[in-house]
Amino acid sequence: MFFGFNIYSGLLLPFFVQGVVVSGVLGVRGSRQQTAADGWLALLVGLFTLRLTQWMLGFGGWYDAHDARTTLMFYLPFNWGLAVGPVLYLYFRSLTNQEFRFERRHWKHFAPALAYLAVRLLVLAYDLGWWRGLRGQPLPAHFGTKGPLMAWLDGQPFAYGVEVLGYVLVLLYARRTLREYRSYARYLNDNFSDTDQIRFRWLRNVLVAVLIGTGVTLVFSLIDALVSPLSYYQAWYDYLFTGLLIYYLSIAGLLTGHRLAGLHFQPAAAAAGAAVTTPLAAYSPTSAAEVPAAPEPAEPTRTSAATAQTLAKAPATEPAEGEKAEDELARWTRRLRRHLATERPYLAPELTLGELAAQLRTNTSWLSRVINAGCGQNFNDFINEYRVQEAERRLRDPQFRHYTLLAVALESGFNSKSTFNRVFKKLRGLTPGEVARSG
Repeated sequence: MFFGFNIYSGLLLPFFVQGVVVSGVLGVRGSRQQTAADGWLALLVGLFTLRLTQWMLGFGGWYDAHDARTTLMFYLPFNWGLAVGPVLYLYFRSLTNQEFRFERRHWKHFAPALAYLAVRLLVLAYDLGWWRGLRGQPLPAHFGTKGPLMAWLDGQPFAYGVEVLGYVLVLLYARRTLREYRSYARYLNDNFSDTDQIRFRWLRNVLVAVLIGTGVTLVFSLIDALVSPLSYYQAWYDYLFTGLLIYYLSIAGLLTGHRLAGLHFQPAAAAAGAAVTTPLAAYSPTSAAEVPAAPEPAEPTRTSAATAQTLAKAPATEPAEGEKAEDELARWTRRLRRHLATERPYLAPELTLGELAAQLRTNTSWLSRVINAGCGQNFNDFINEYRVQEAERRLRDPQFRHYTLLAVALESGFNSKSTFNRVFKKLRGLTPGEVARSG
């Protein structure tokens, strides 16, 4: 029988099929849509699927077949724990930066995994290429299915060393990713007015899930090494949890919509960003000519002649430091507030710092400083404050009594009712419904 079905192999089989299918779907989607994040997630799901495959095929009888299938089980590298941490980190990098590309310098992250692969290839080349192929010698171990070098390697602590190093790398890369995720959250607040779809809150859950999965595997390994050797049936539960992890990663990857076009998060630049300077300042346009054009507002308004003259005189570069800079900061703060009151750009739901800078004919670095230092808020809170004021006006105006809360939200610059409720509650301490009833 090619594959033996039983309760142990049968319960792992659906997770294996899902892992293979989802990896393929994500890989194809990433290739067609040019989204590197899908490719990295496909690889991550594939690594966990490969790990589960070993136990599924083992309980399907492949280790006991004593033929080419058994030899394949010994020589195919199923355990890629050394690559899980780097792949998870690079998935985060590609998800939060549309311009991120895998370069030669990134290979260093995979040095341990490549070294592991090199050892496995060397063993395979010696046992199956030299010993069995060229010399024609029978494989001496496990009923003629395992070569001498593999048999020797199994007697060394090599597998334990690889496993321990894999745990360490997952922990280090998960910690690094979580730290940079916090920087990413600050980057969003400094550069986007609508962050719900690009905050990727589920990414934290993915990190936690991978850490829990690694922790479960570690517990099983410690029990096996220090307490009492586990039987194959007892260790099976570890791989069942890997199957559940594959299921969760699949759902997270397929059902989450990615809006990546405007994301250019760079952790190094974010770390270098000062308190009053947005992280985007280190890698965004520095002149009005380089800033993308702003979208049309949700409710177009006419630009007054005075406002047009003011904008025409706006400097495109950051002024000098010192007293003059402080005076310029105060002038720009008034100019910014006048522009928002007159043109109401906050009514565009997906207004970004770059688009607002384009409207003011300046650069994002200086505009971020004006908002942070001059207005005492980050960009997200600054724009949402104007939207909440707009919503309050409509909620209290009898002219808009027939409007639903969703209609008020959309006409005030919010993209959804859930975002409207969350932001309103954060800034006012009340829900929009409570304000409408009190008005």
